Amino acid sequence: MTRVVSLTTFPVTYREPNANMQQRYLLFVRARTDDGLSGWGEAVTQFGPATRATATLVADLADLVVGRSALDNLEIWQKLRQTTWWYGYRGGIVSFAIAAIDMALWDLKGKLLGQSLSTLLGGARQPRLPAIAATITSDRSLEEEAELHANYVRDGGLMGIKVGLGGAEGNKFGSDAKLDAQLIGLIRESIGADALLAVDRLQRHQWDLQSAIWRAAAFSDQDVKWLEEPFEPTDVNGFRHLRSRSDLMLAGGEREWDEAGYTELIEREVVDVVGCDPGRANGVTGLVRVIEMIERGSLWFNSHSWSSAVNTAASIALSASTTRCLCQEIKPVPSPMQEELIAEPFIITDGWIEVPTAPGLGVEPDEAVLRKYDAATVR
Repeated sequence: MTRVVSLTTFPVTYREPNANMQQRYLLFVRARTDDGLSGWGEAVTQFGPATRATATLVADLADLVVGRSALDNLEIWQKLRQTTWWYGYRGGIVSFAIAAIDMALWDLKGKLLGQSLSTLLGGARQPRLPAIAATITSDRSLEEEAELHANYVRDGGLMGIKVGLGGAEGNKFGSDAKLDAQLIGLIRESIGADALLAVDRLQRHQWDLQSAIWRAAAFSDQDVKWLEEPFEPTDVNGFRHLRSRSDLMLAGGEREWDEAGYTELIEREVVDVVGCDPGRANGVTGLVRVIEMIERGSLWFNSHSWSSAVNTAASIALSASTTRCLCQEIKPVPSPMQEELIAEPFIITDGWIEVPTAPGLGVEPDEAVLRKYDAATVR
């Protein structure tokens, strides 16, 4: 039987064109078998310290994986969770490590069986997904900002856009409710009535209840599909008050770690769209469980994938596994960890993104690119 003989970590750092060239970090994990087959996983660690800590945890957990068959991935996932109970309860850095290992084993499993991840998950319920741009504002003028974001839909051929407000230092968007409403109004006017439009507060600016209610009313007039994290996740009362005063769908969940966190989120009945990331929340196996909860609650799943092509591939397969997915977020500006990392980057055709059908994740990172962006010595 083919067995895993090694887990190797590849920490990378790069400037992200879709985030105003901010420094970003990721951790890739390669699981290699005794016959030379490789499976790839990713942890969306985003920051240097988290990346280094996750790499250390992966190395420490390798003994639970090496010597096992990738076909035992579900059992290995359970063992990883059980072993890390003391420092992994309710999530944290350990969830990054488990996510990357789990994703790599699913990739290996698909390659061993000659099946795509989508097939392993029961088959695609949707053979392709509407693709929308996930963007972040900068310090441009109102008119320039509106034109830039609208262009991804109008001329870029995407089905819609999720605008993140206030993503850069000194960014005025997200801090001025009237300006935010003007921006969203101009974007809607430019992209037309049929395009999906969503708004994400991001975390740079904090909104009080009254300004959130005012924004929600203005956004509703522009047929915004959902408003993401108008408050911090712990502000449950804020979500409840806003939900009672607005007909907008509310989104949240991107900072949850495991099924316990998502169970609490769903049981609070304060969100309609649940954002999840396989490179954060315990991998593919973890999100399969979350999707089951979302389906039972008749909510909407959003993979919230905004990192590399590896995580995107896993996210697309998970999104396609359920009918409770509205769209697939993508980075609209070419990024090193998307277009440079793999030989055949994802292509958007008439606003749609196809579900990968090659064995495993369907993408293979170029190790030369990983070495080019090596973050092992970065502090």
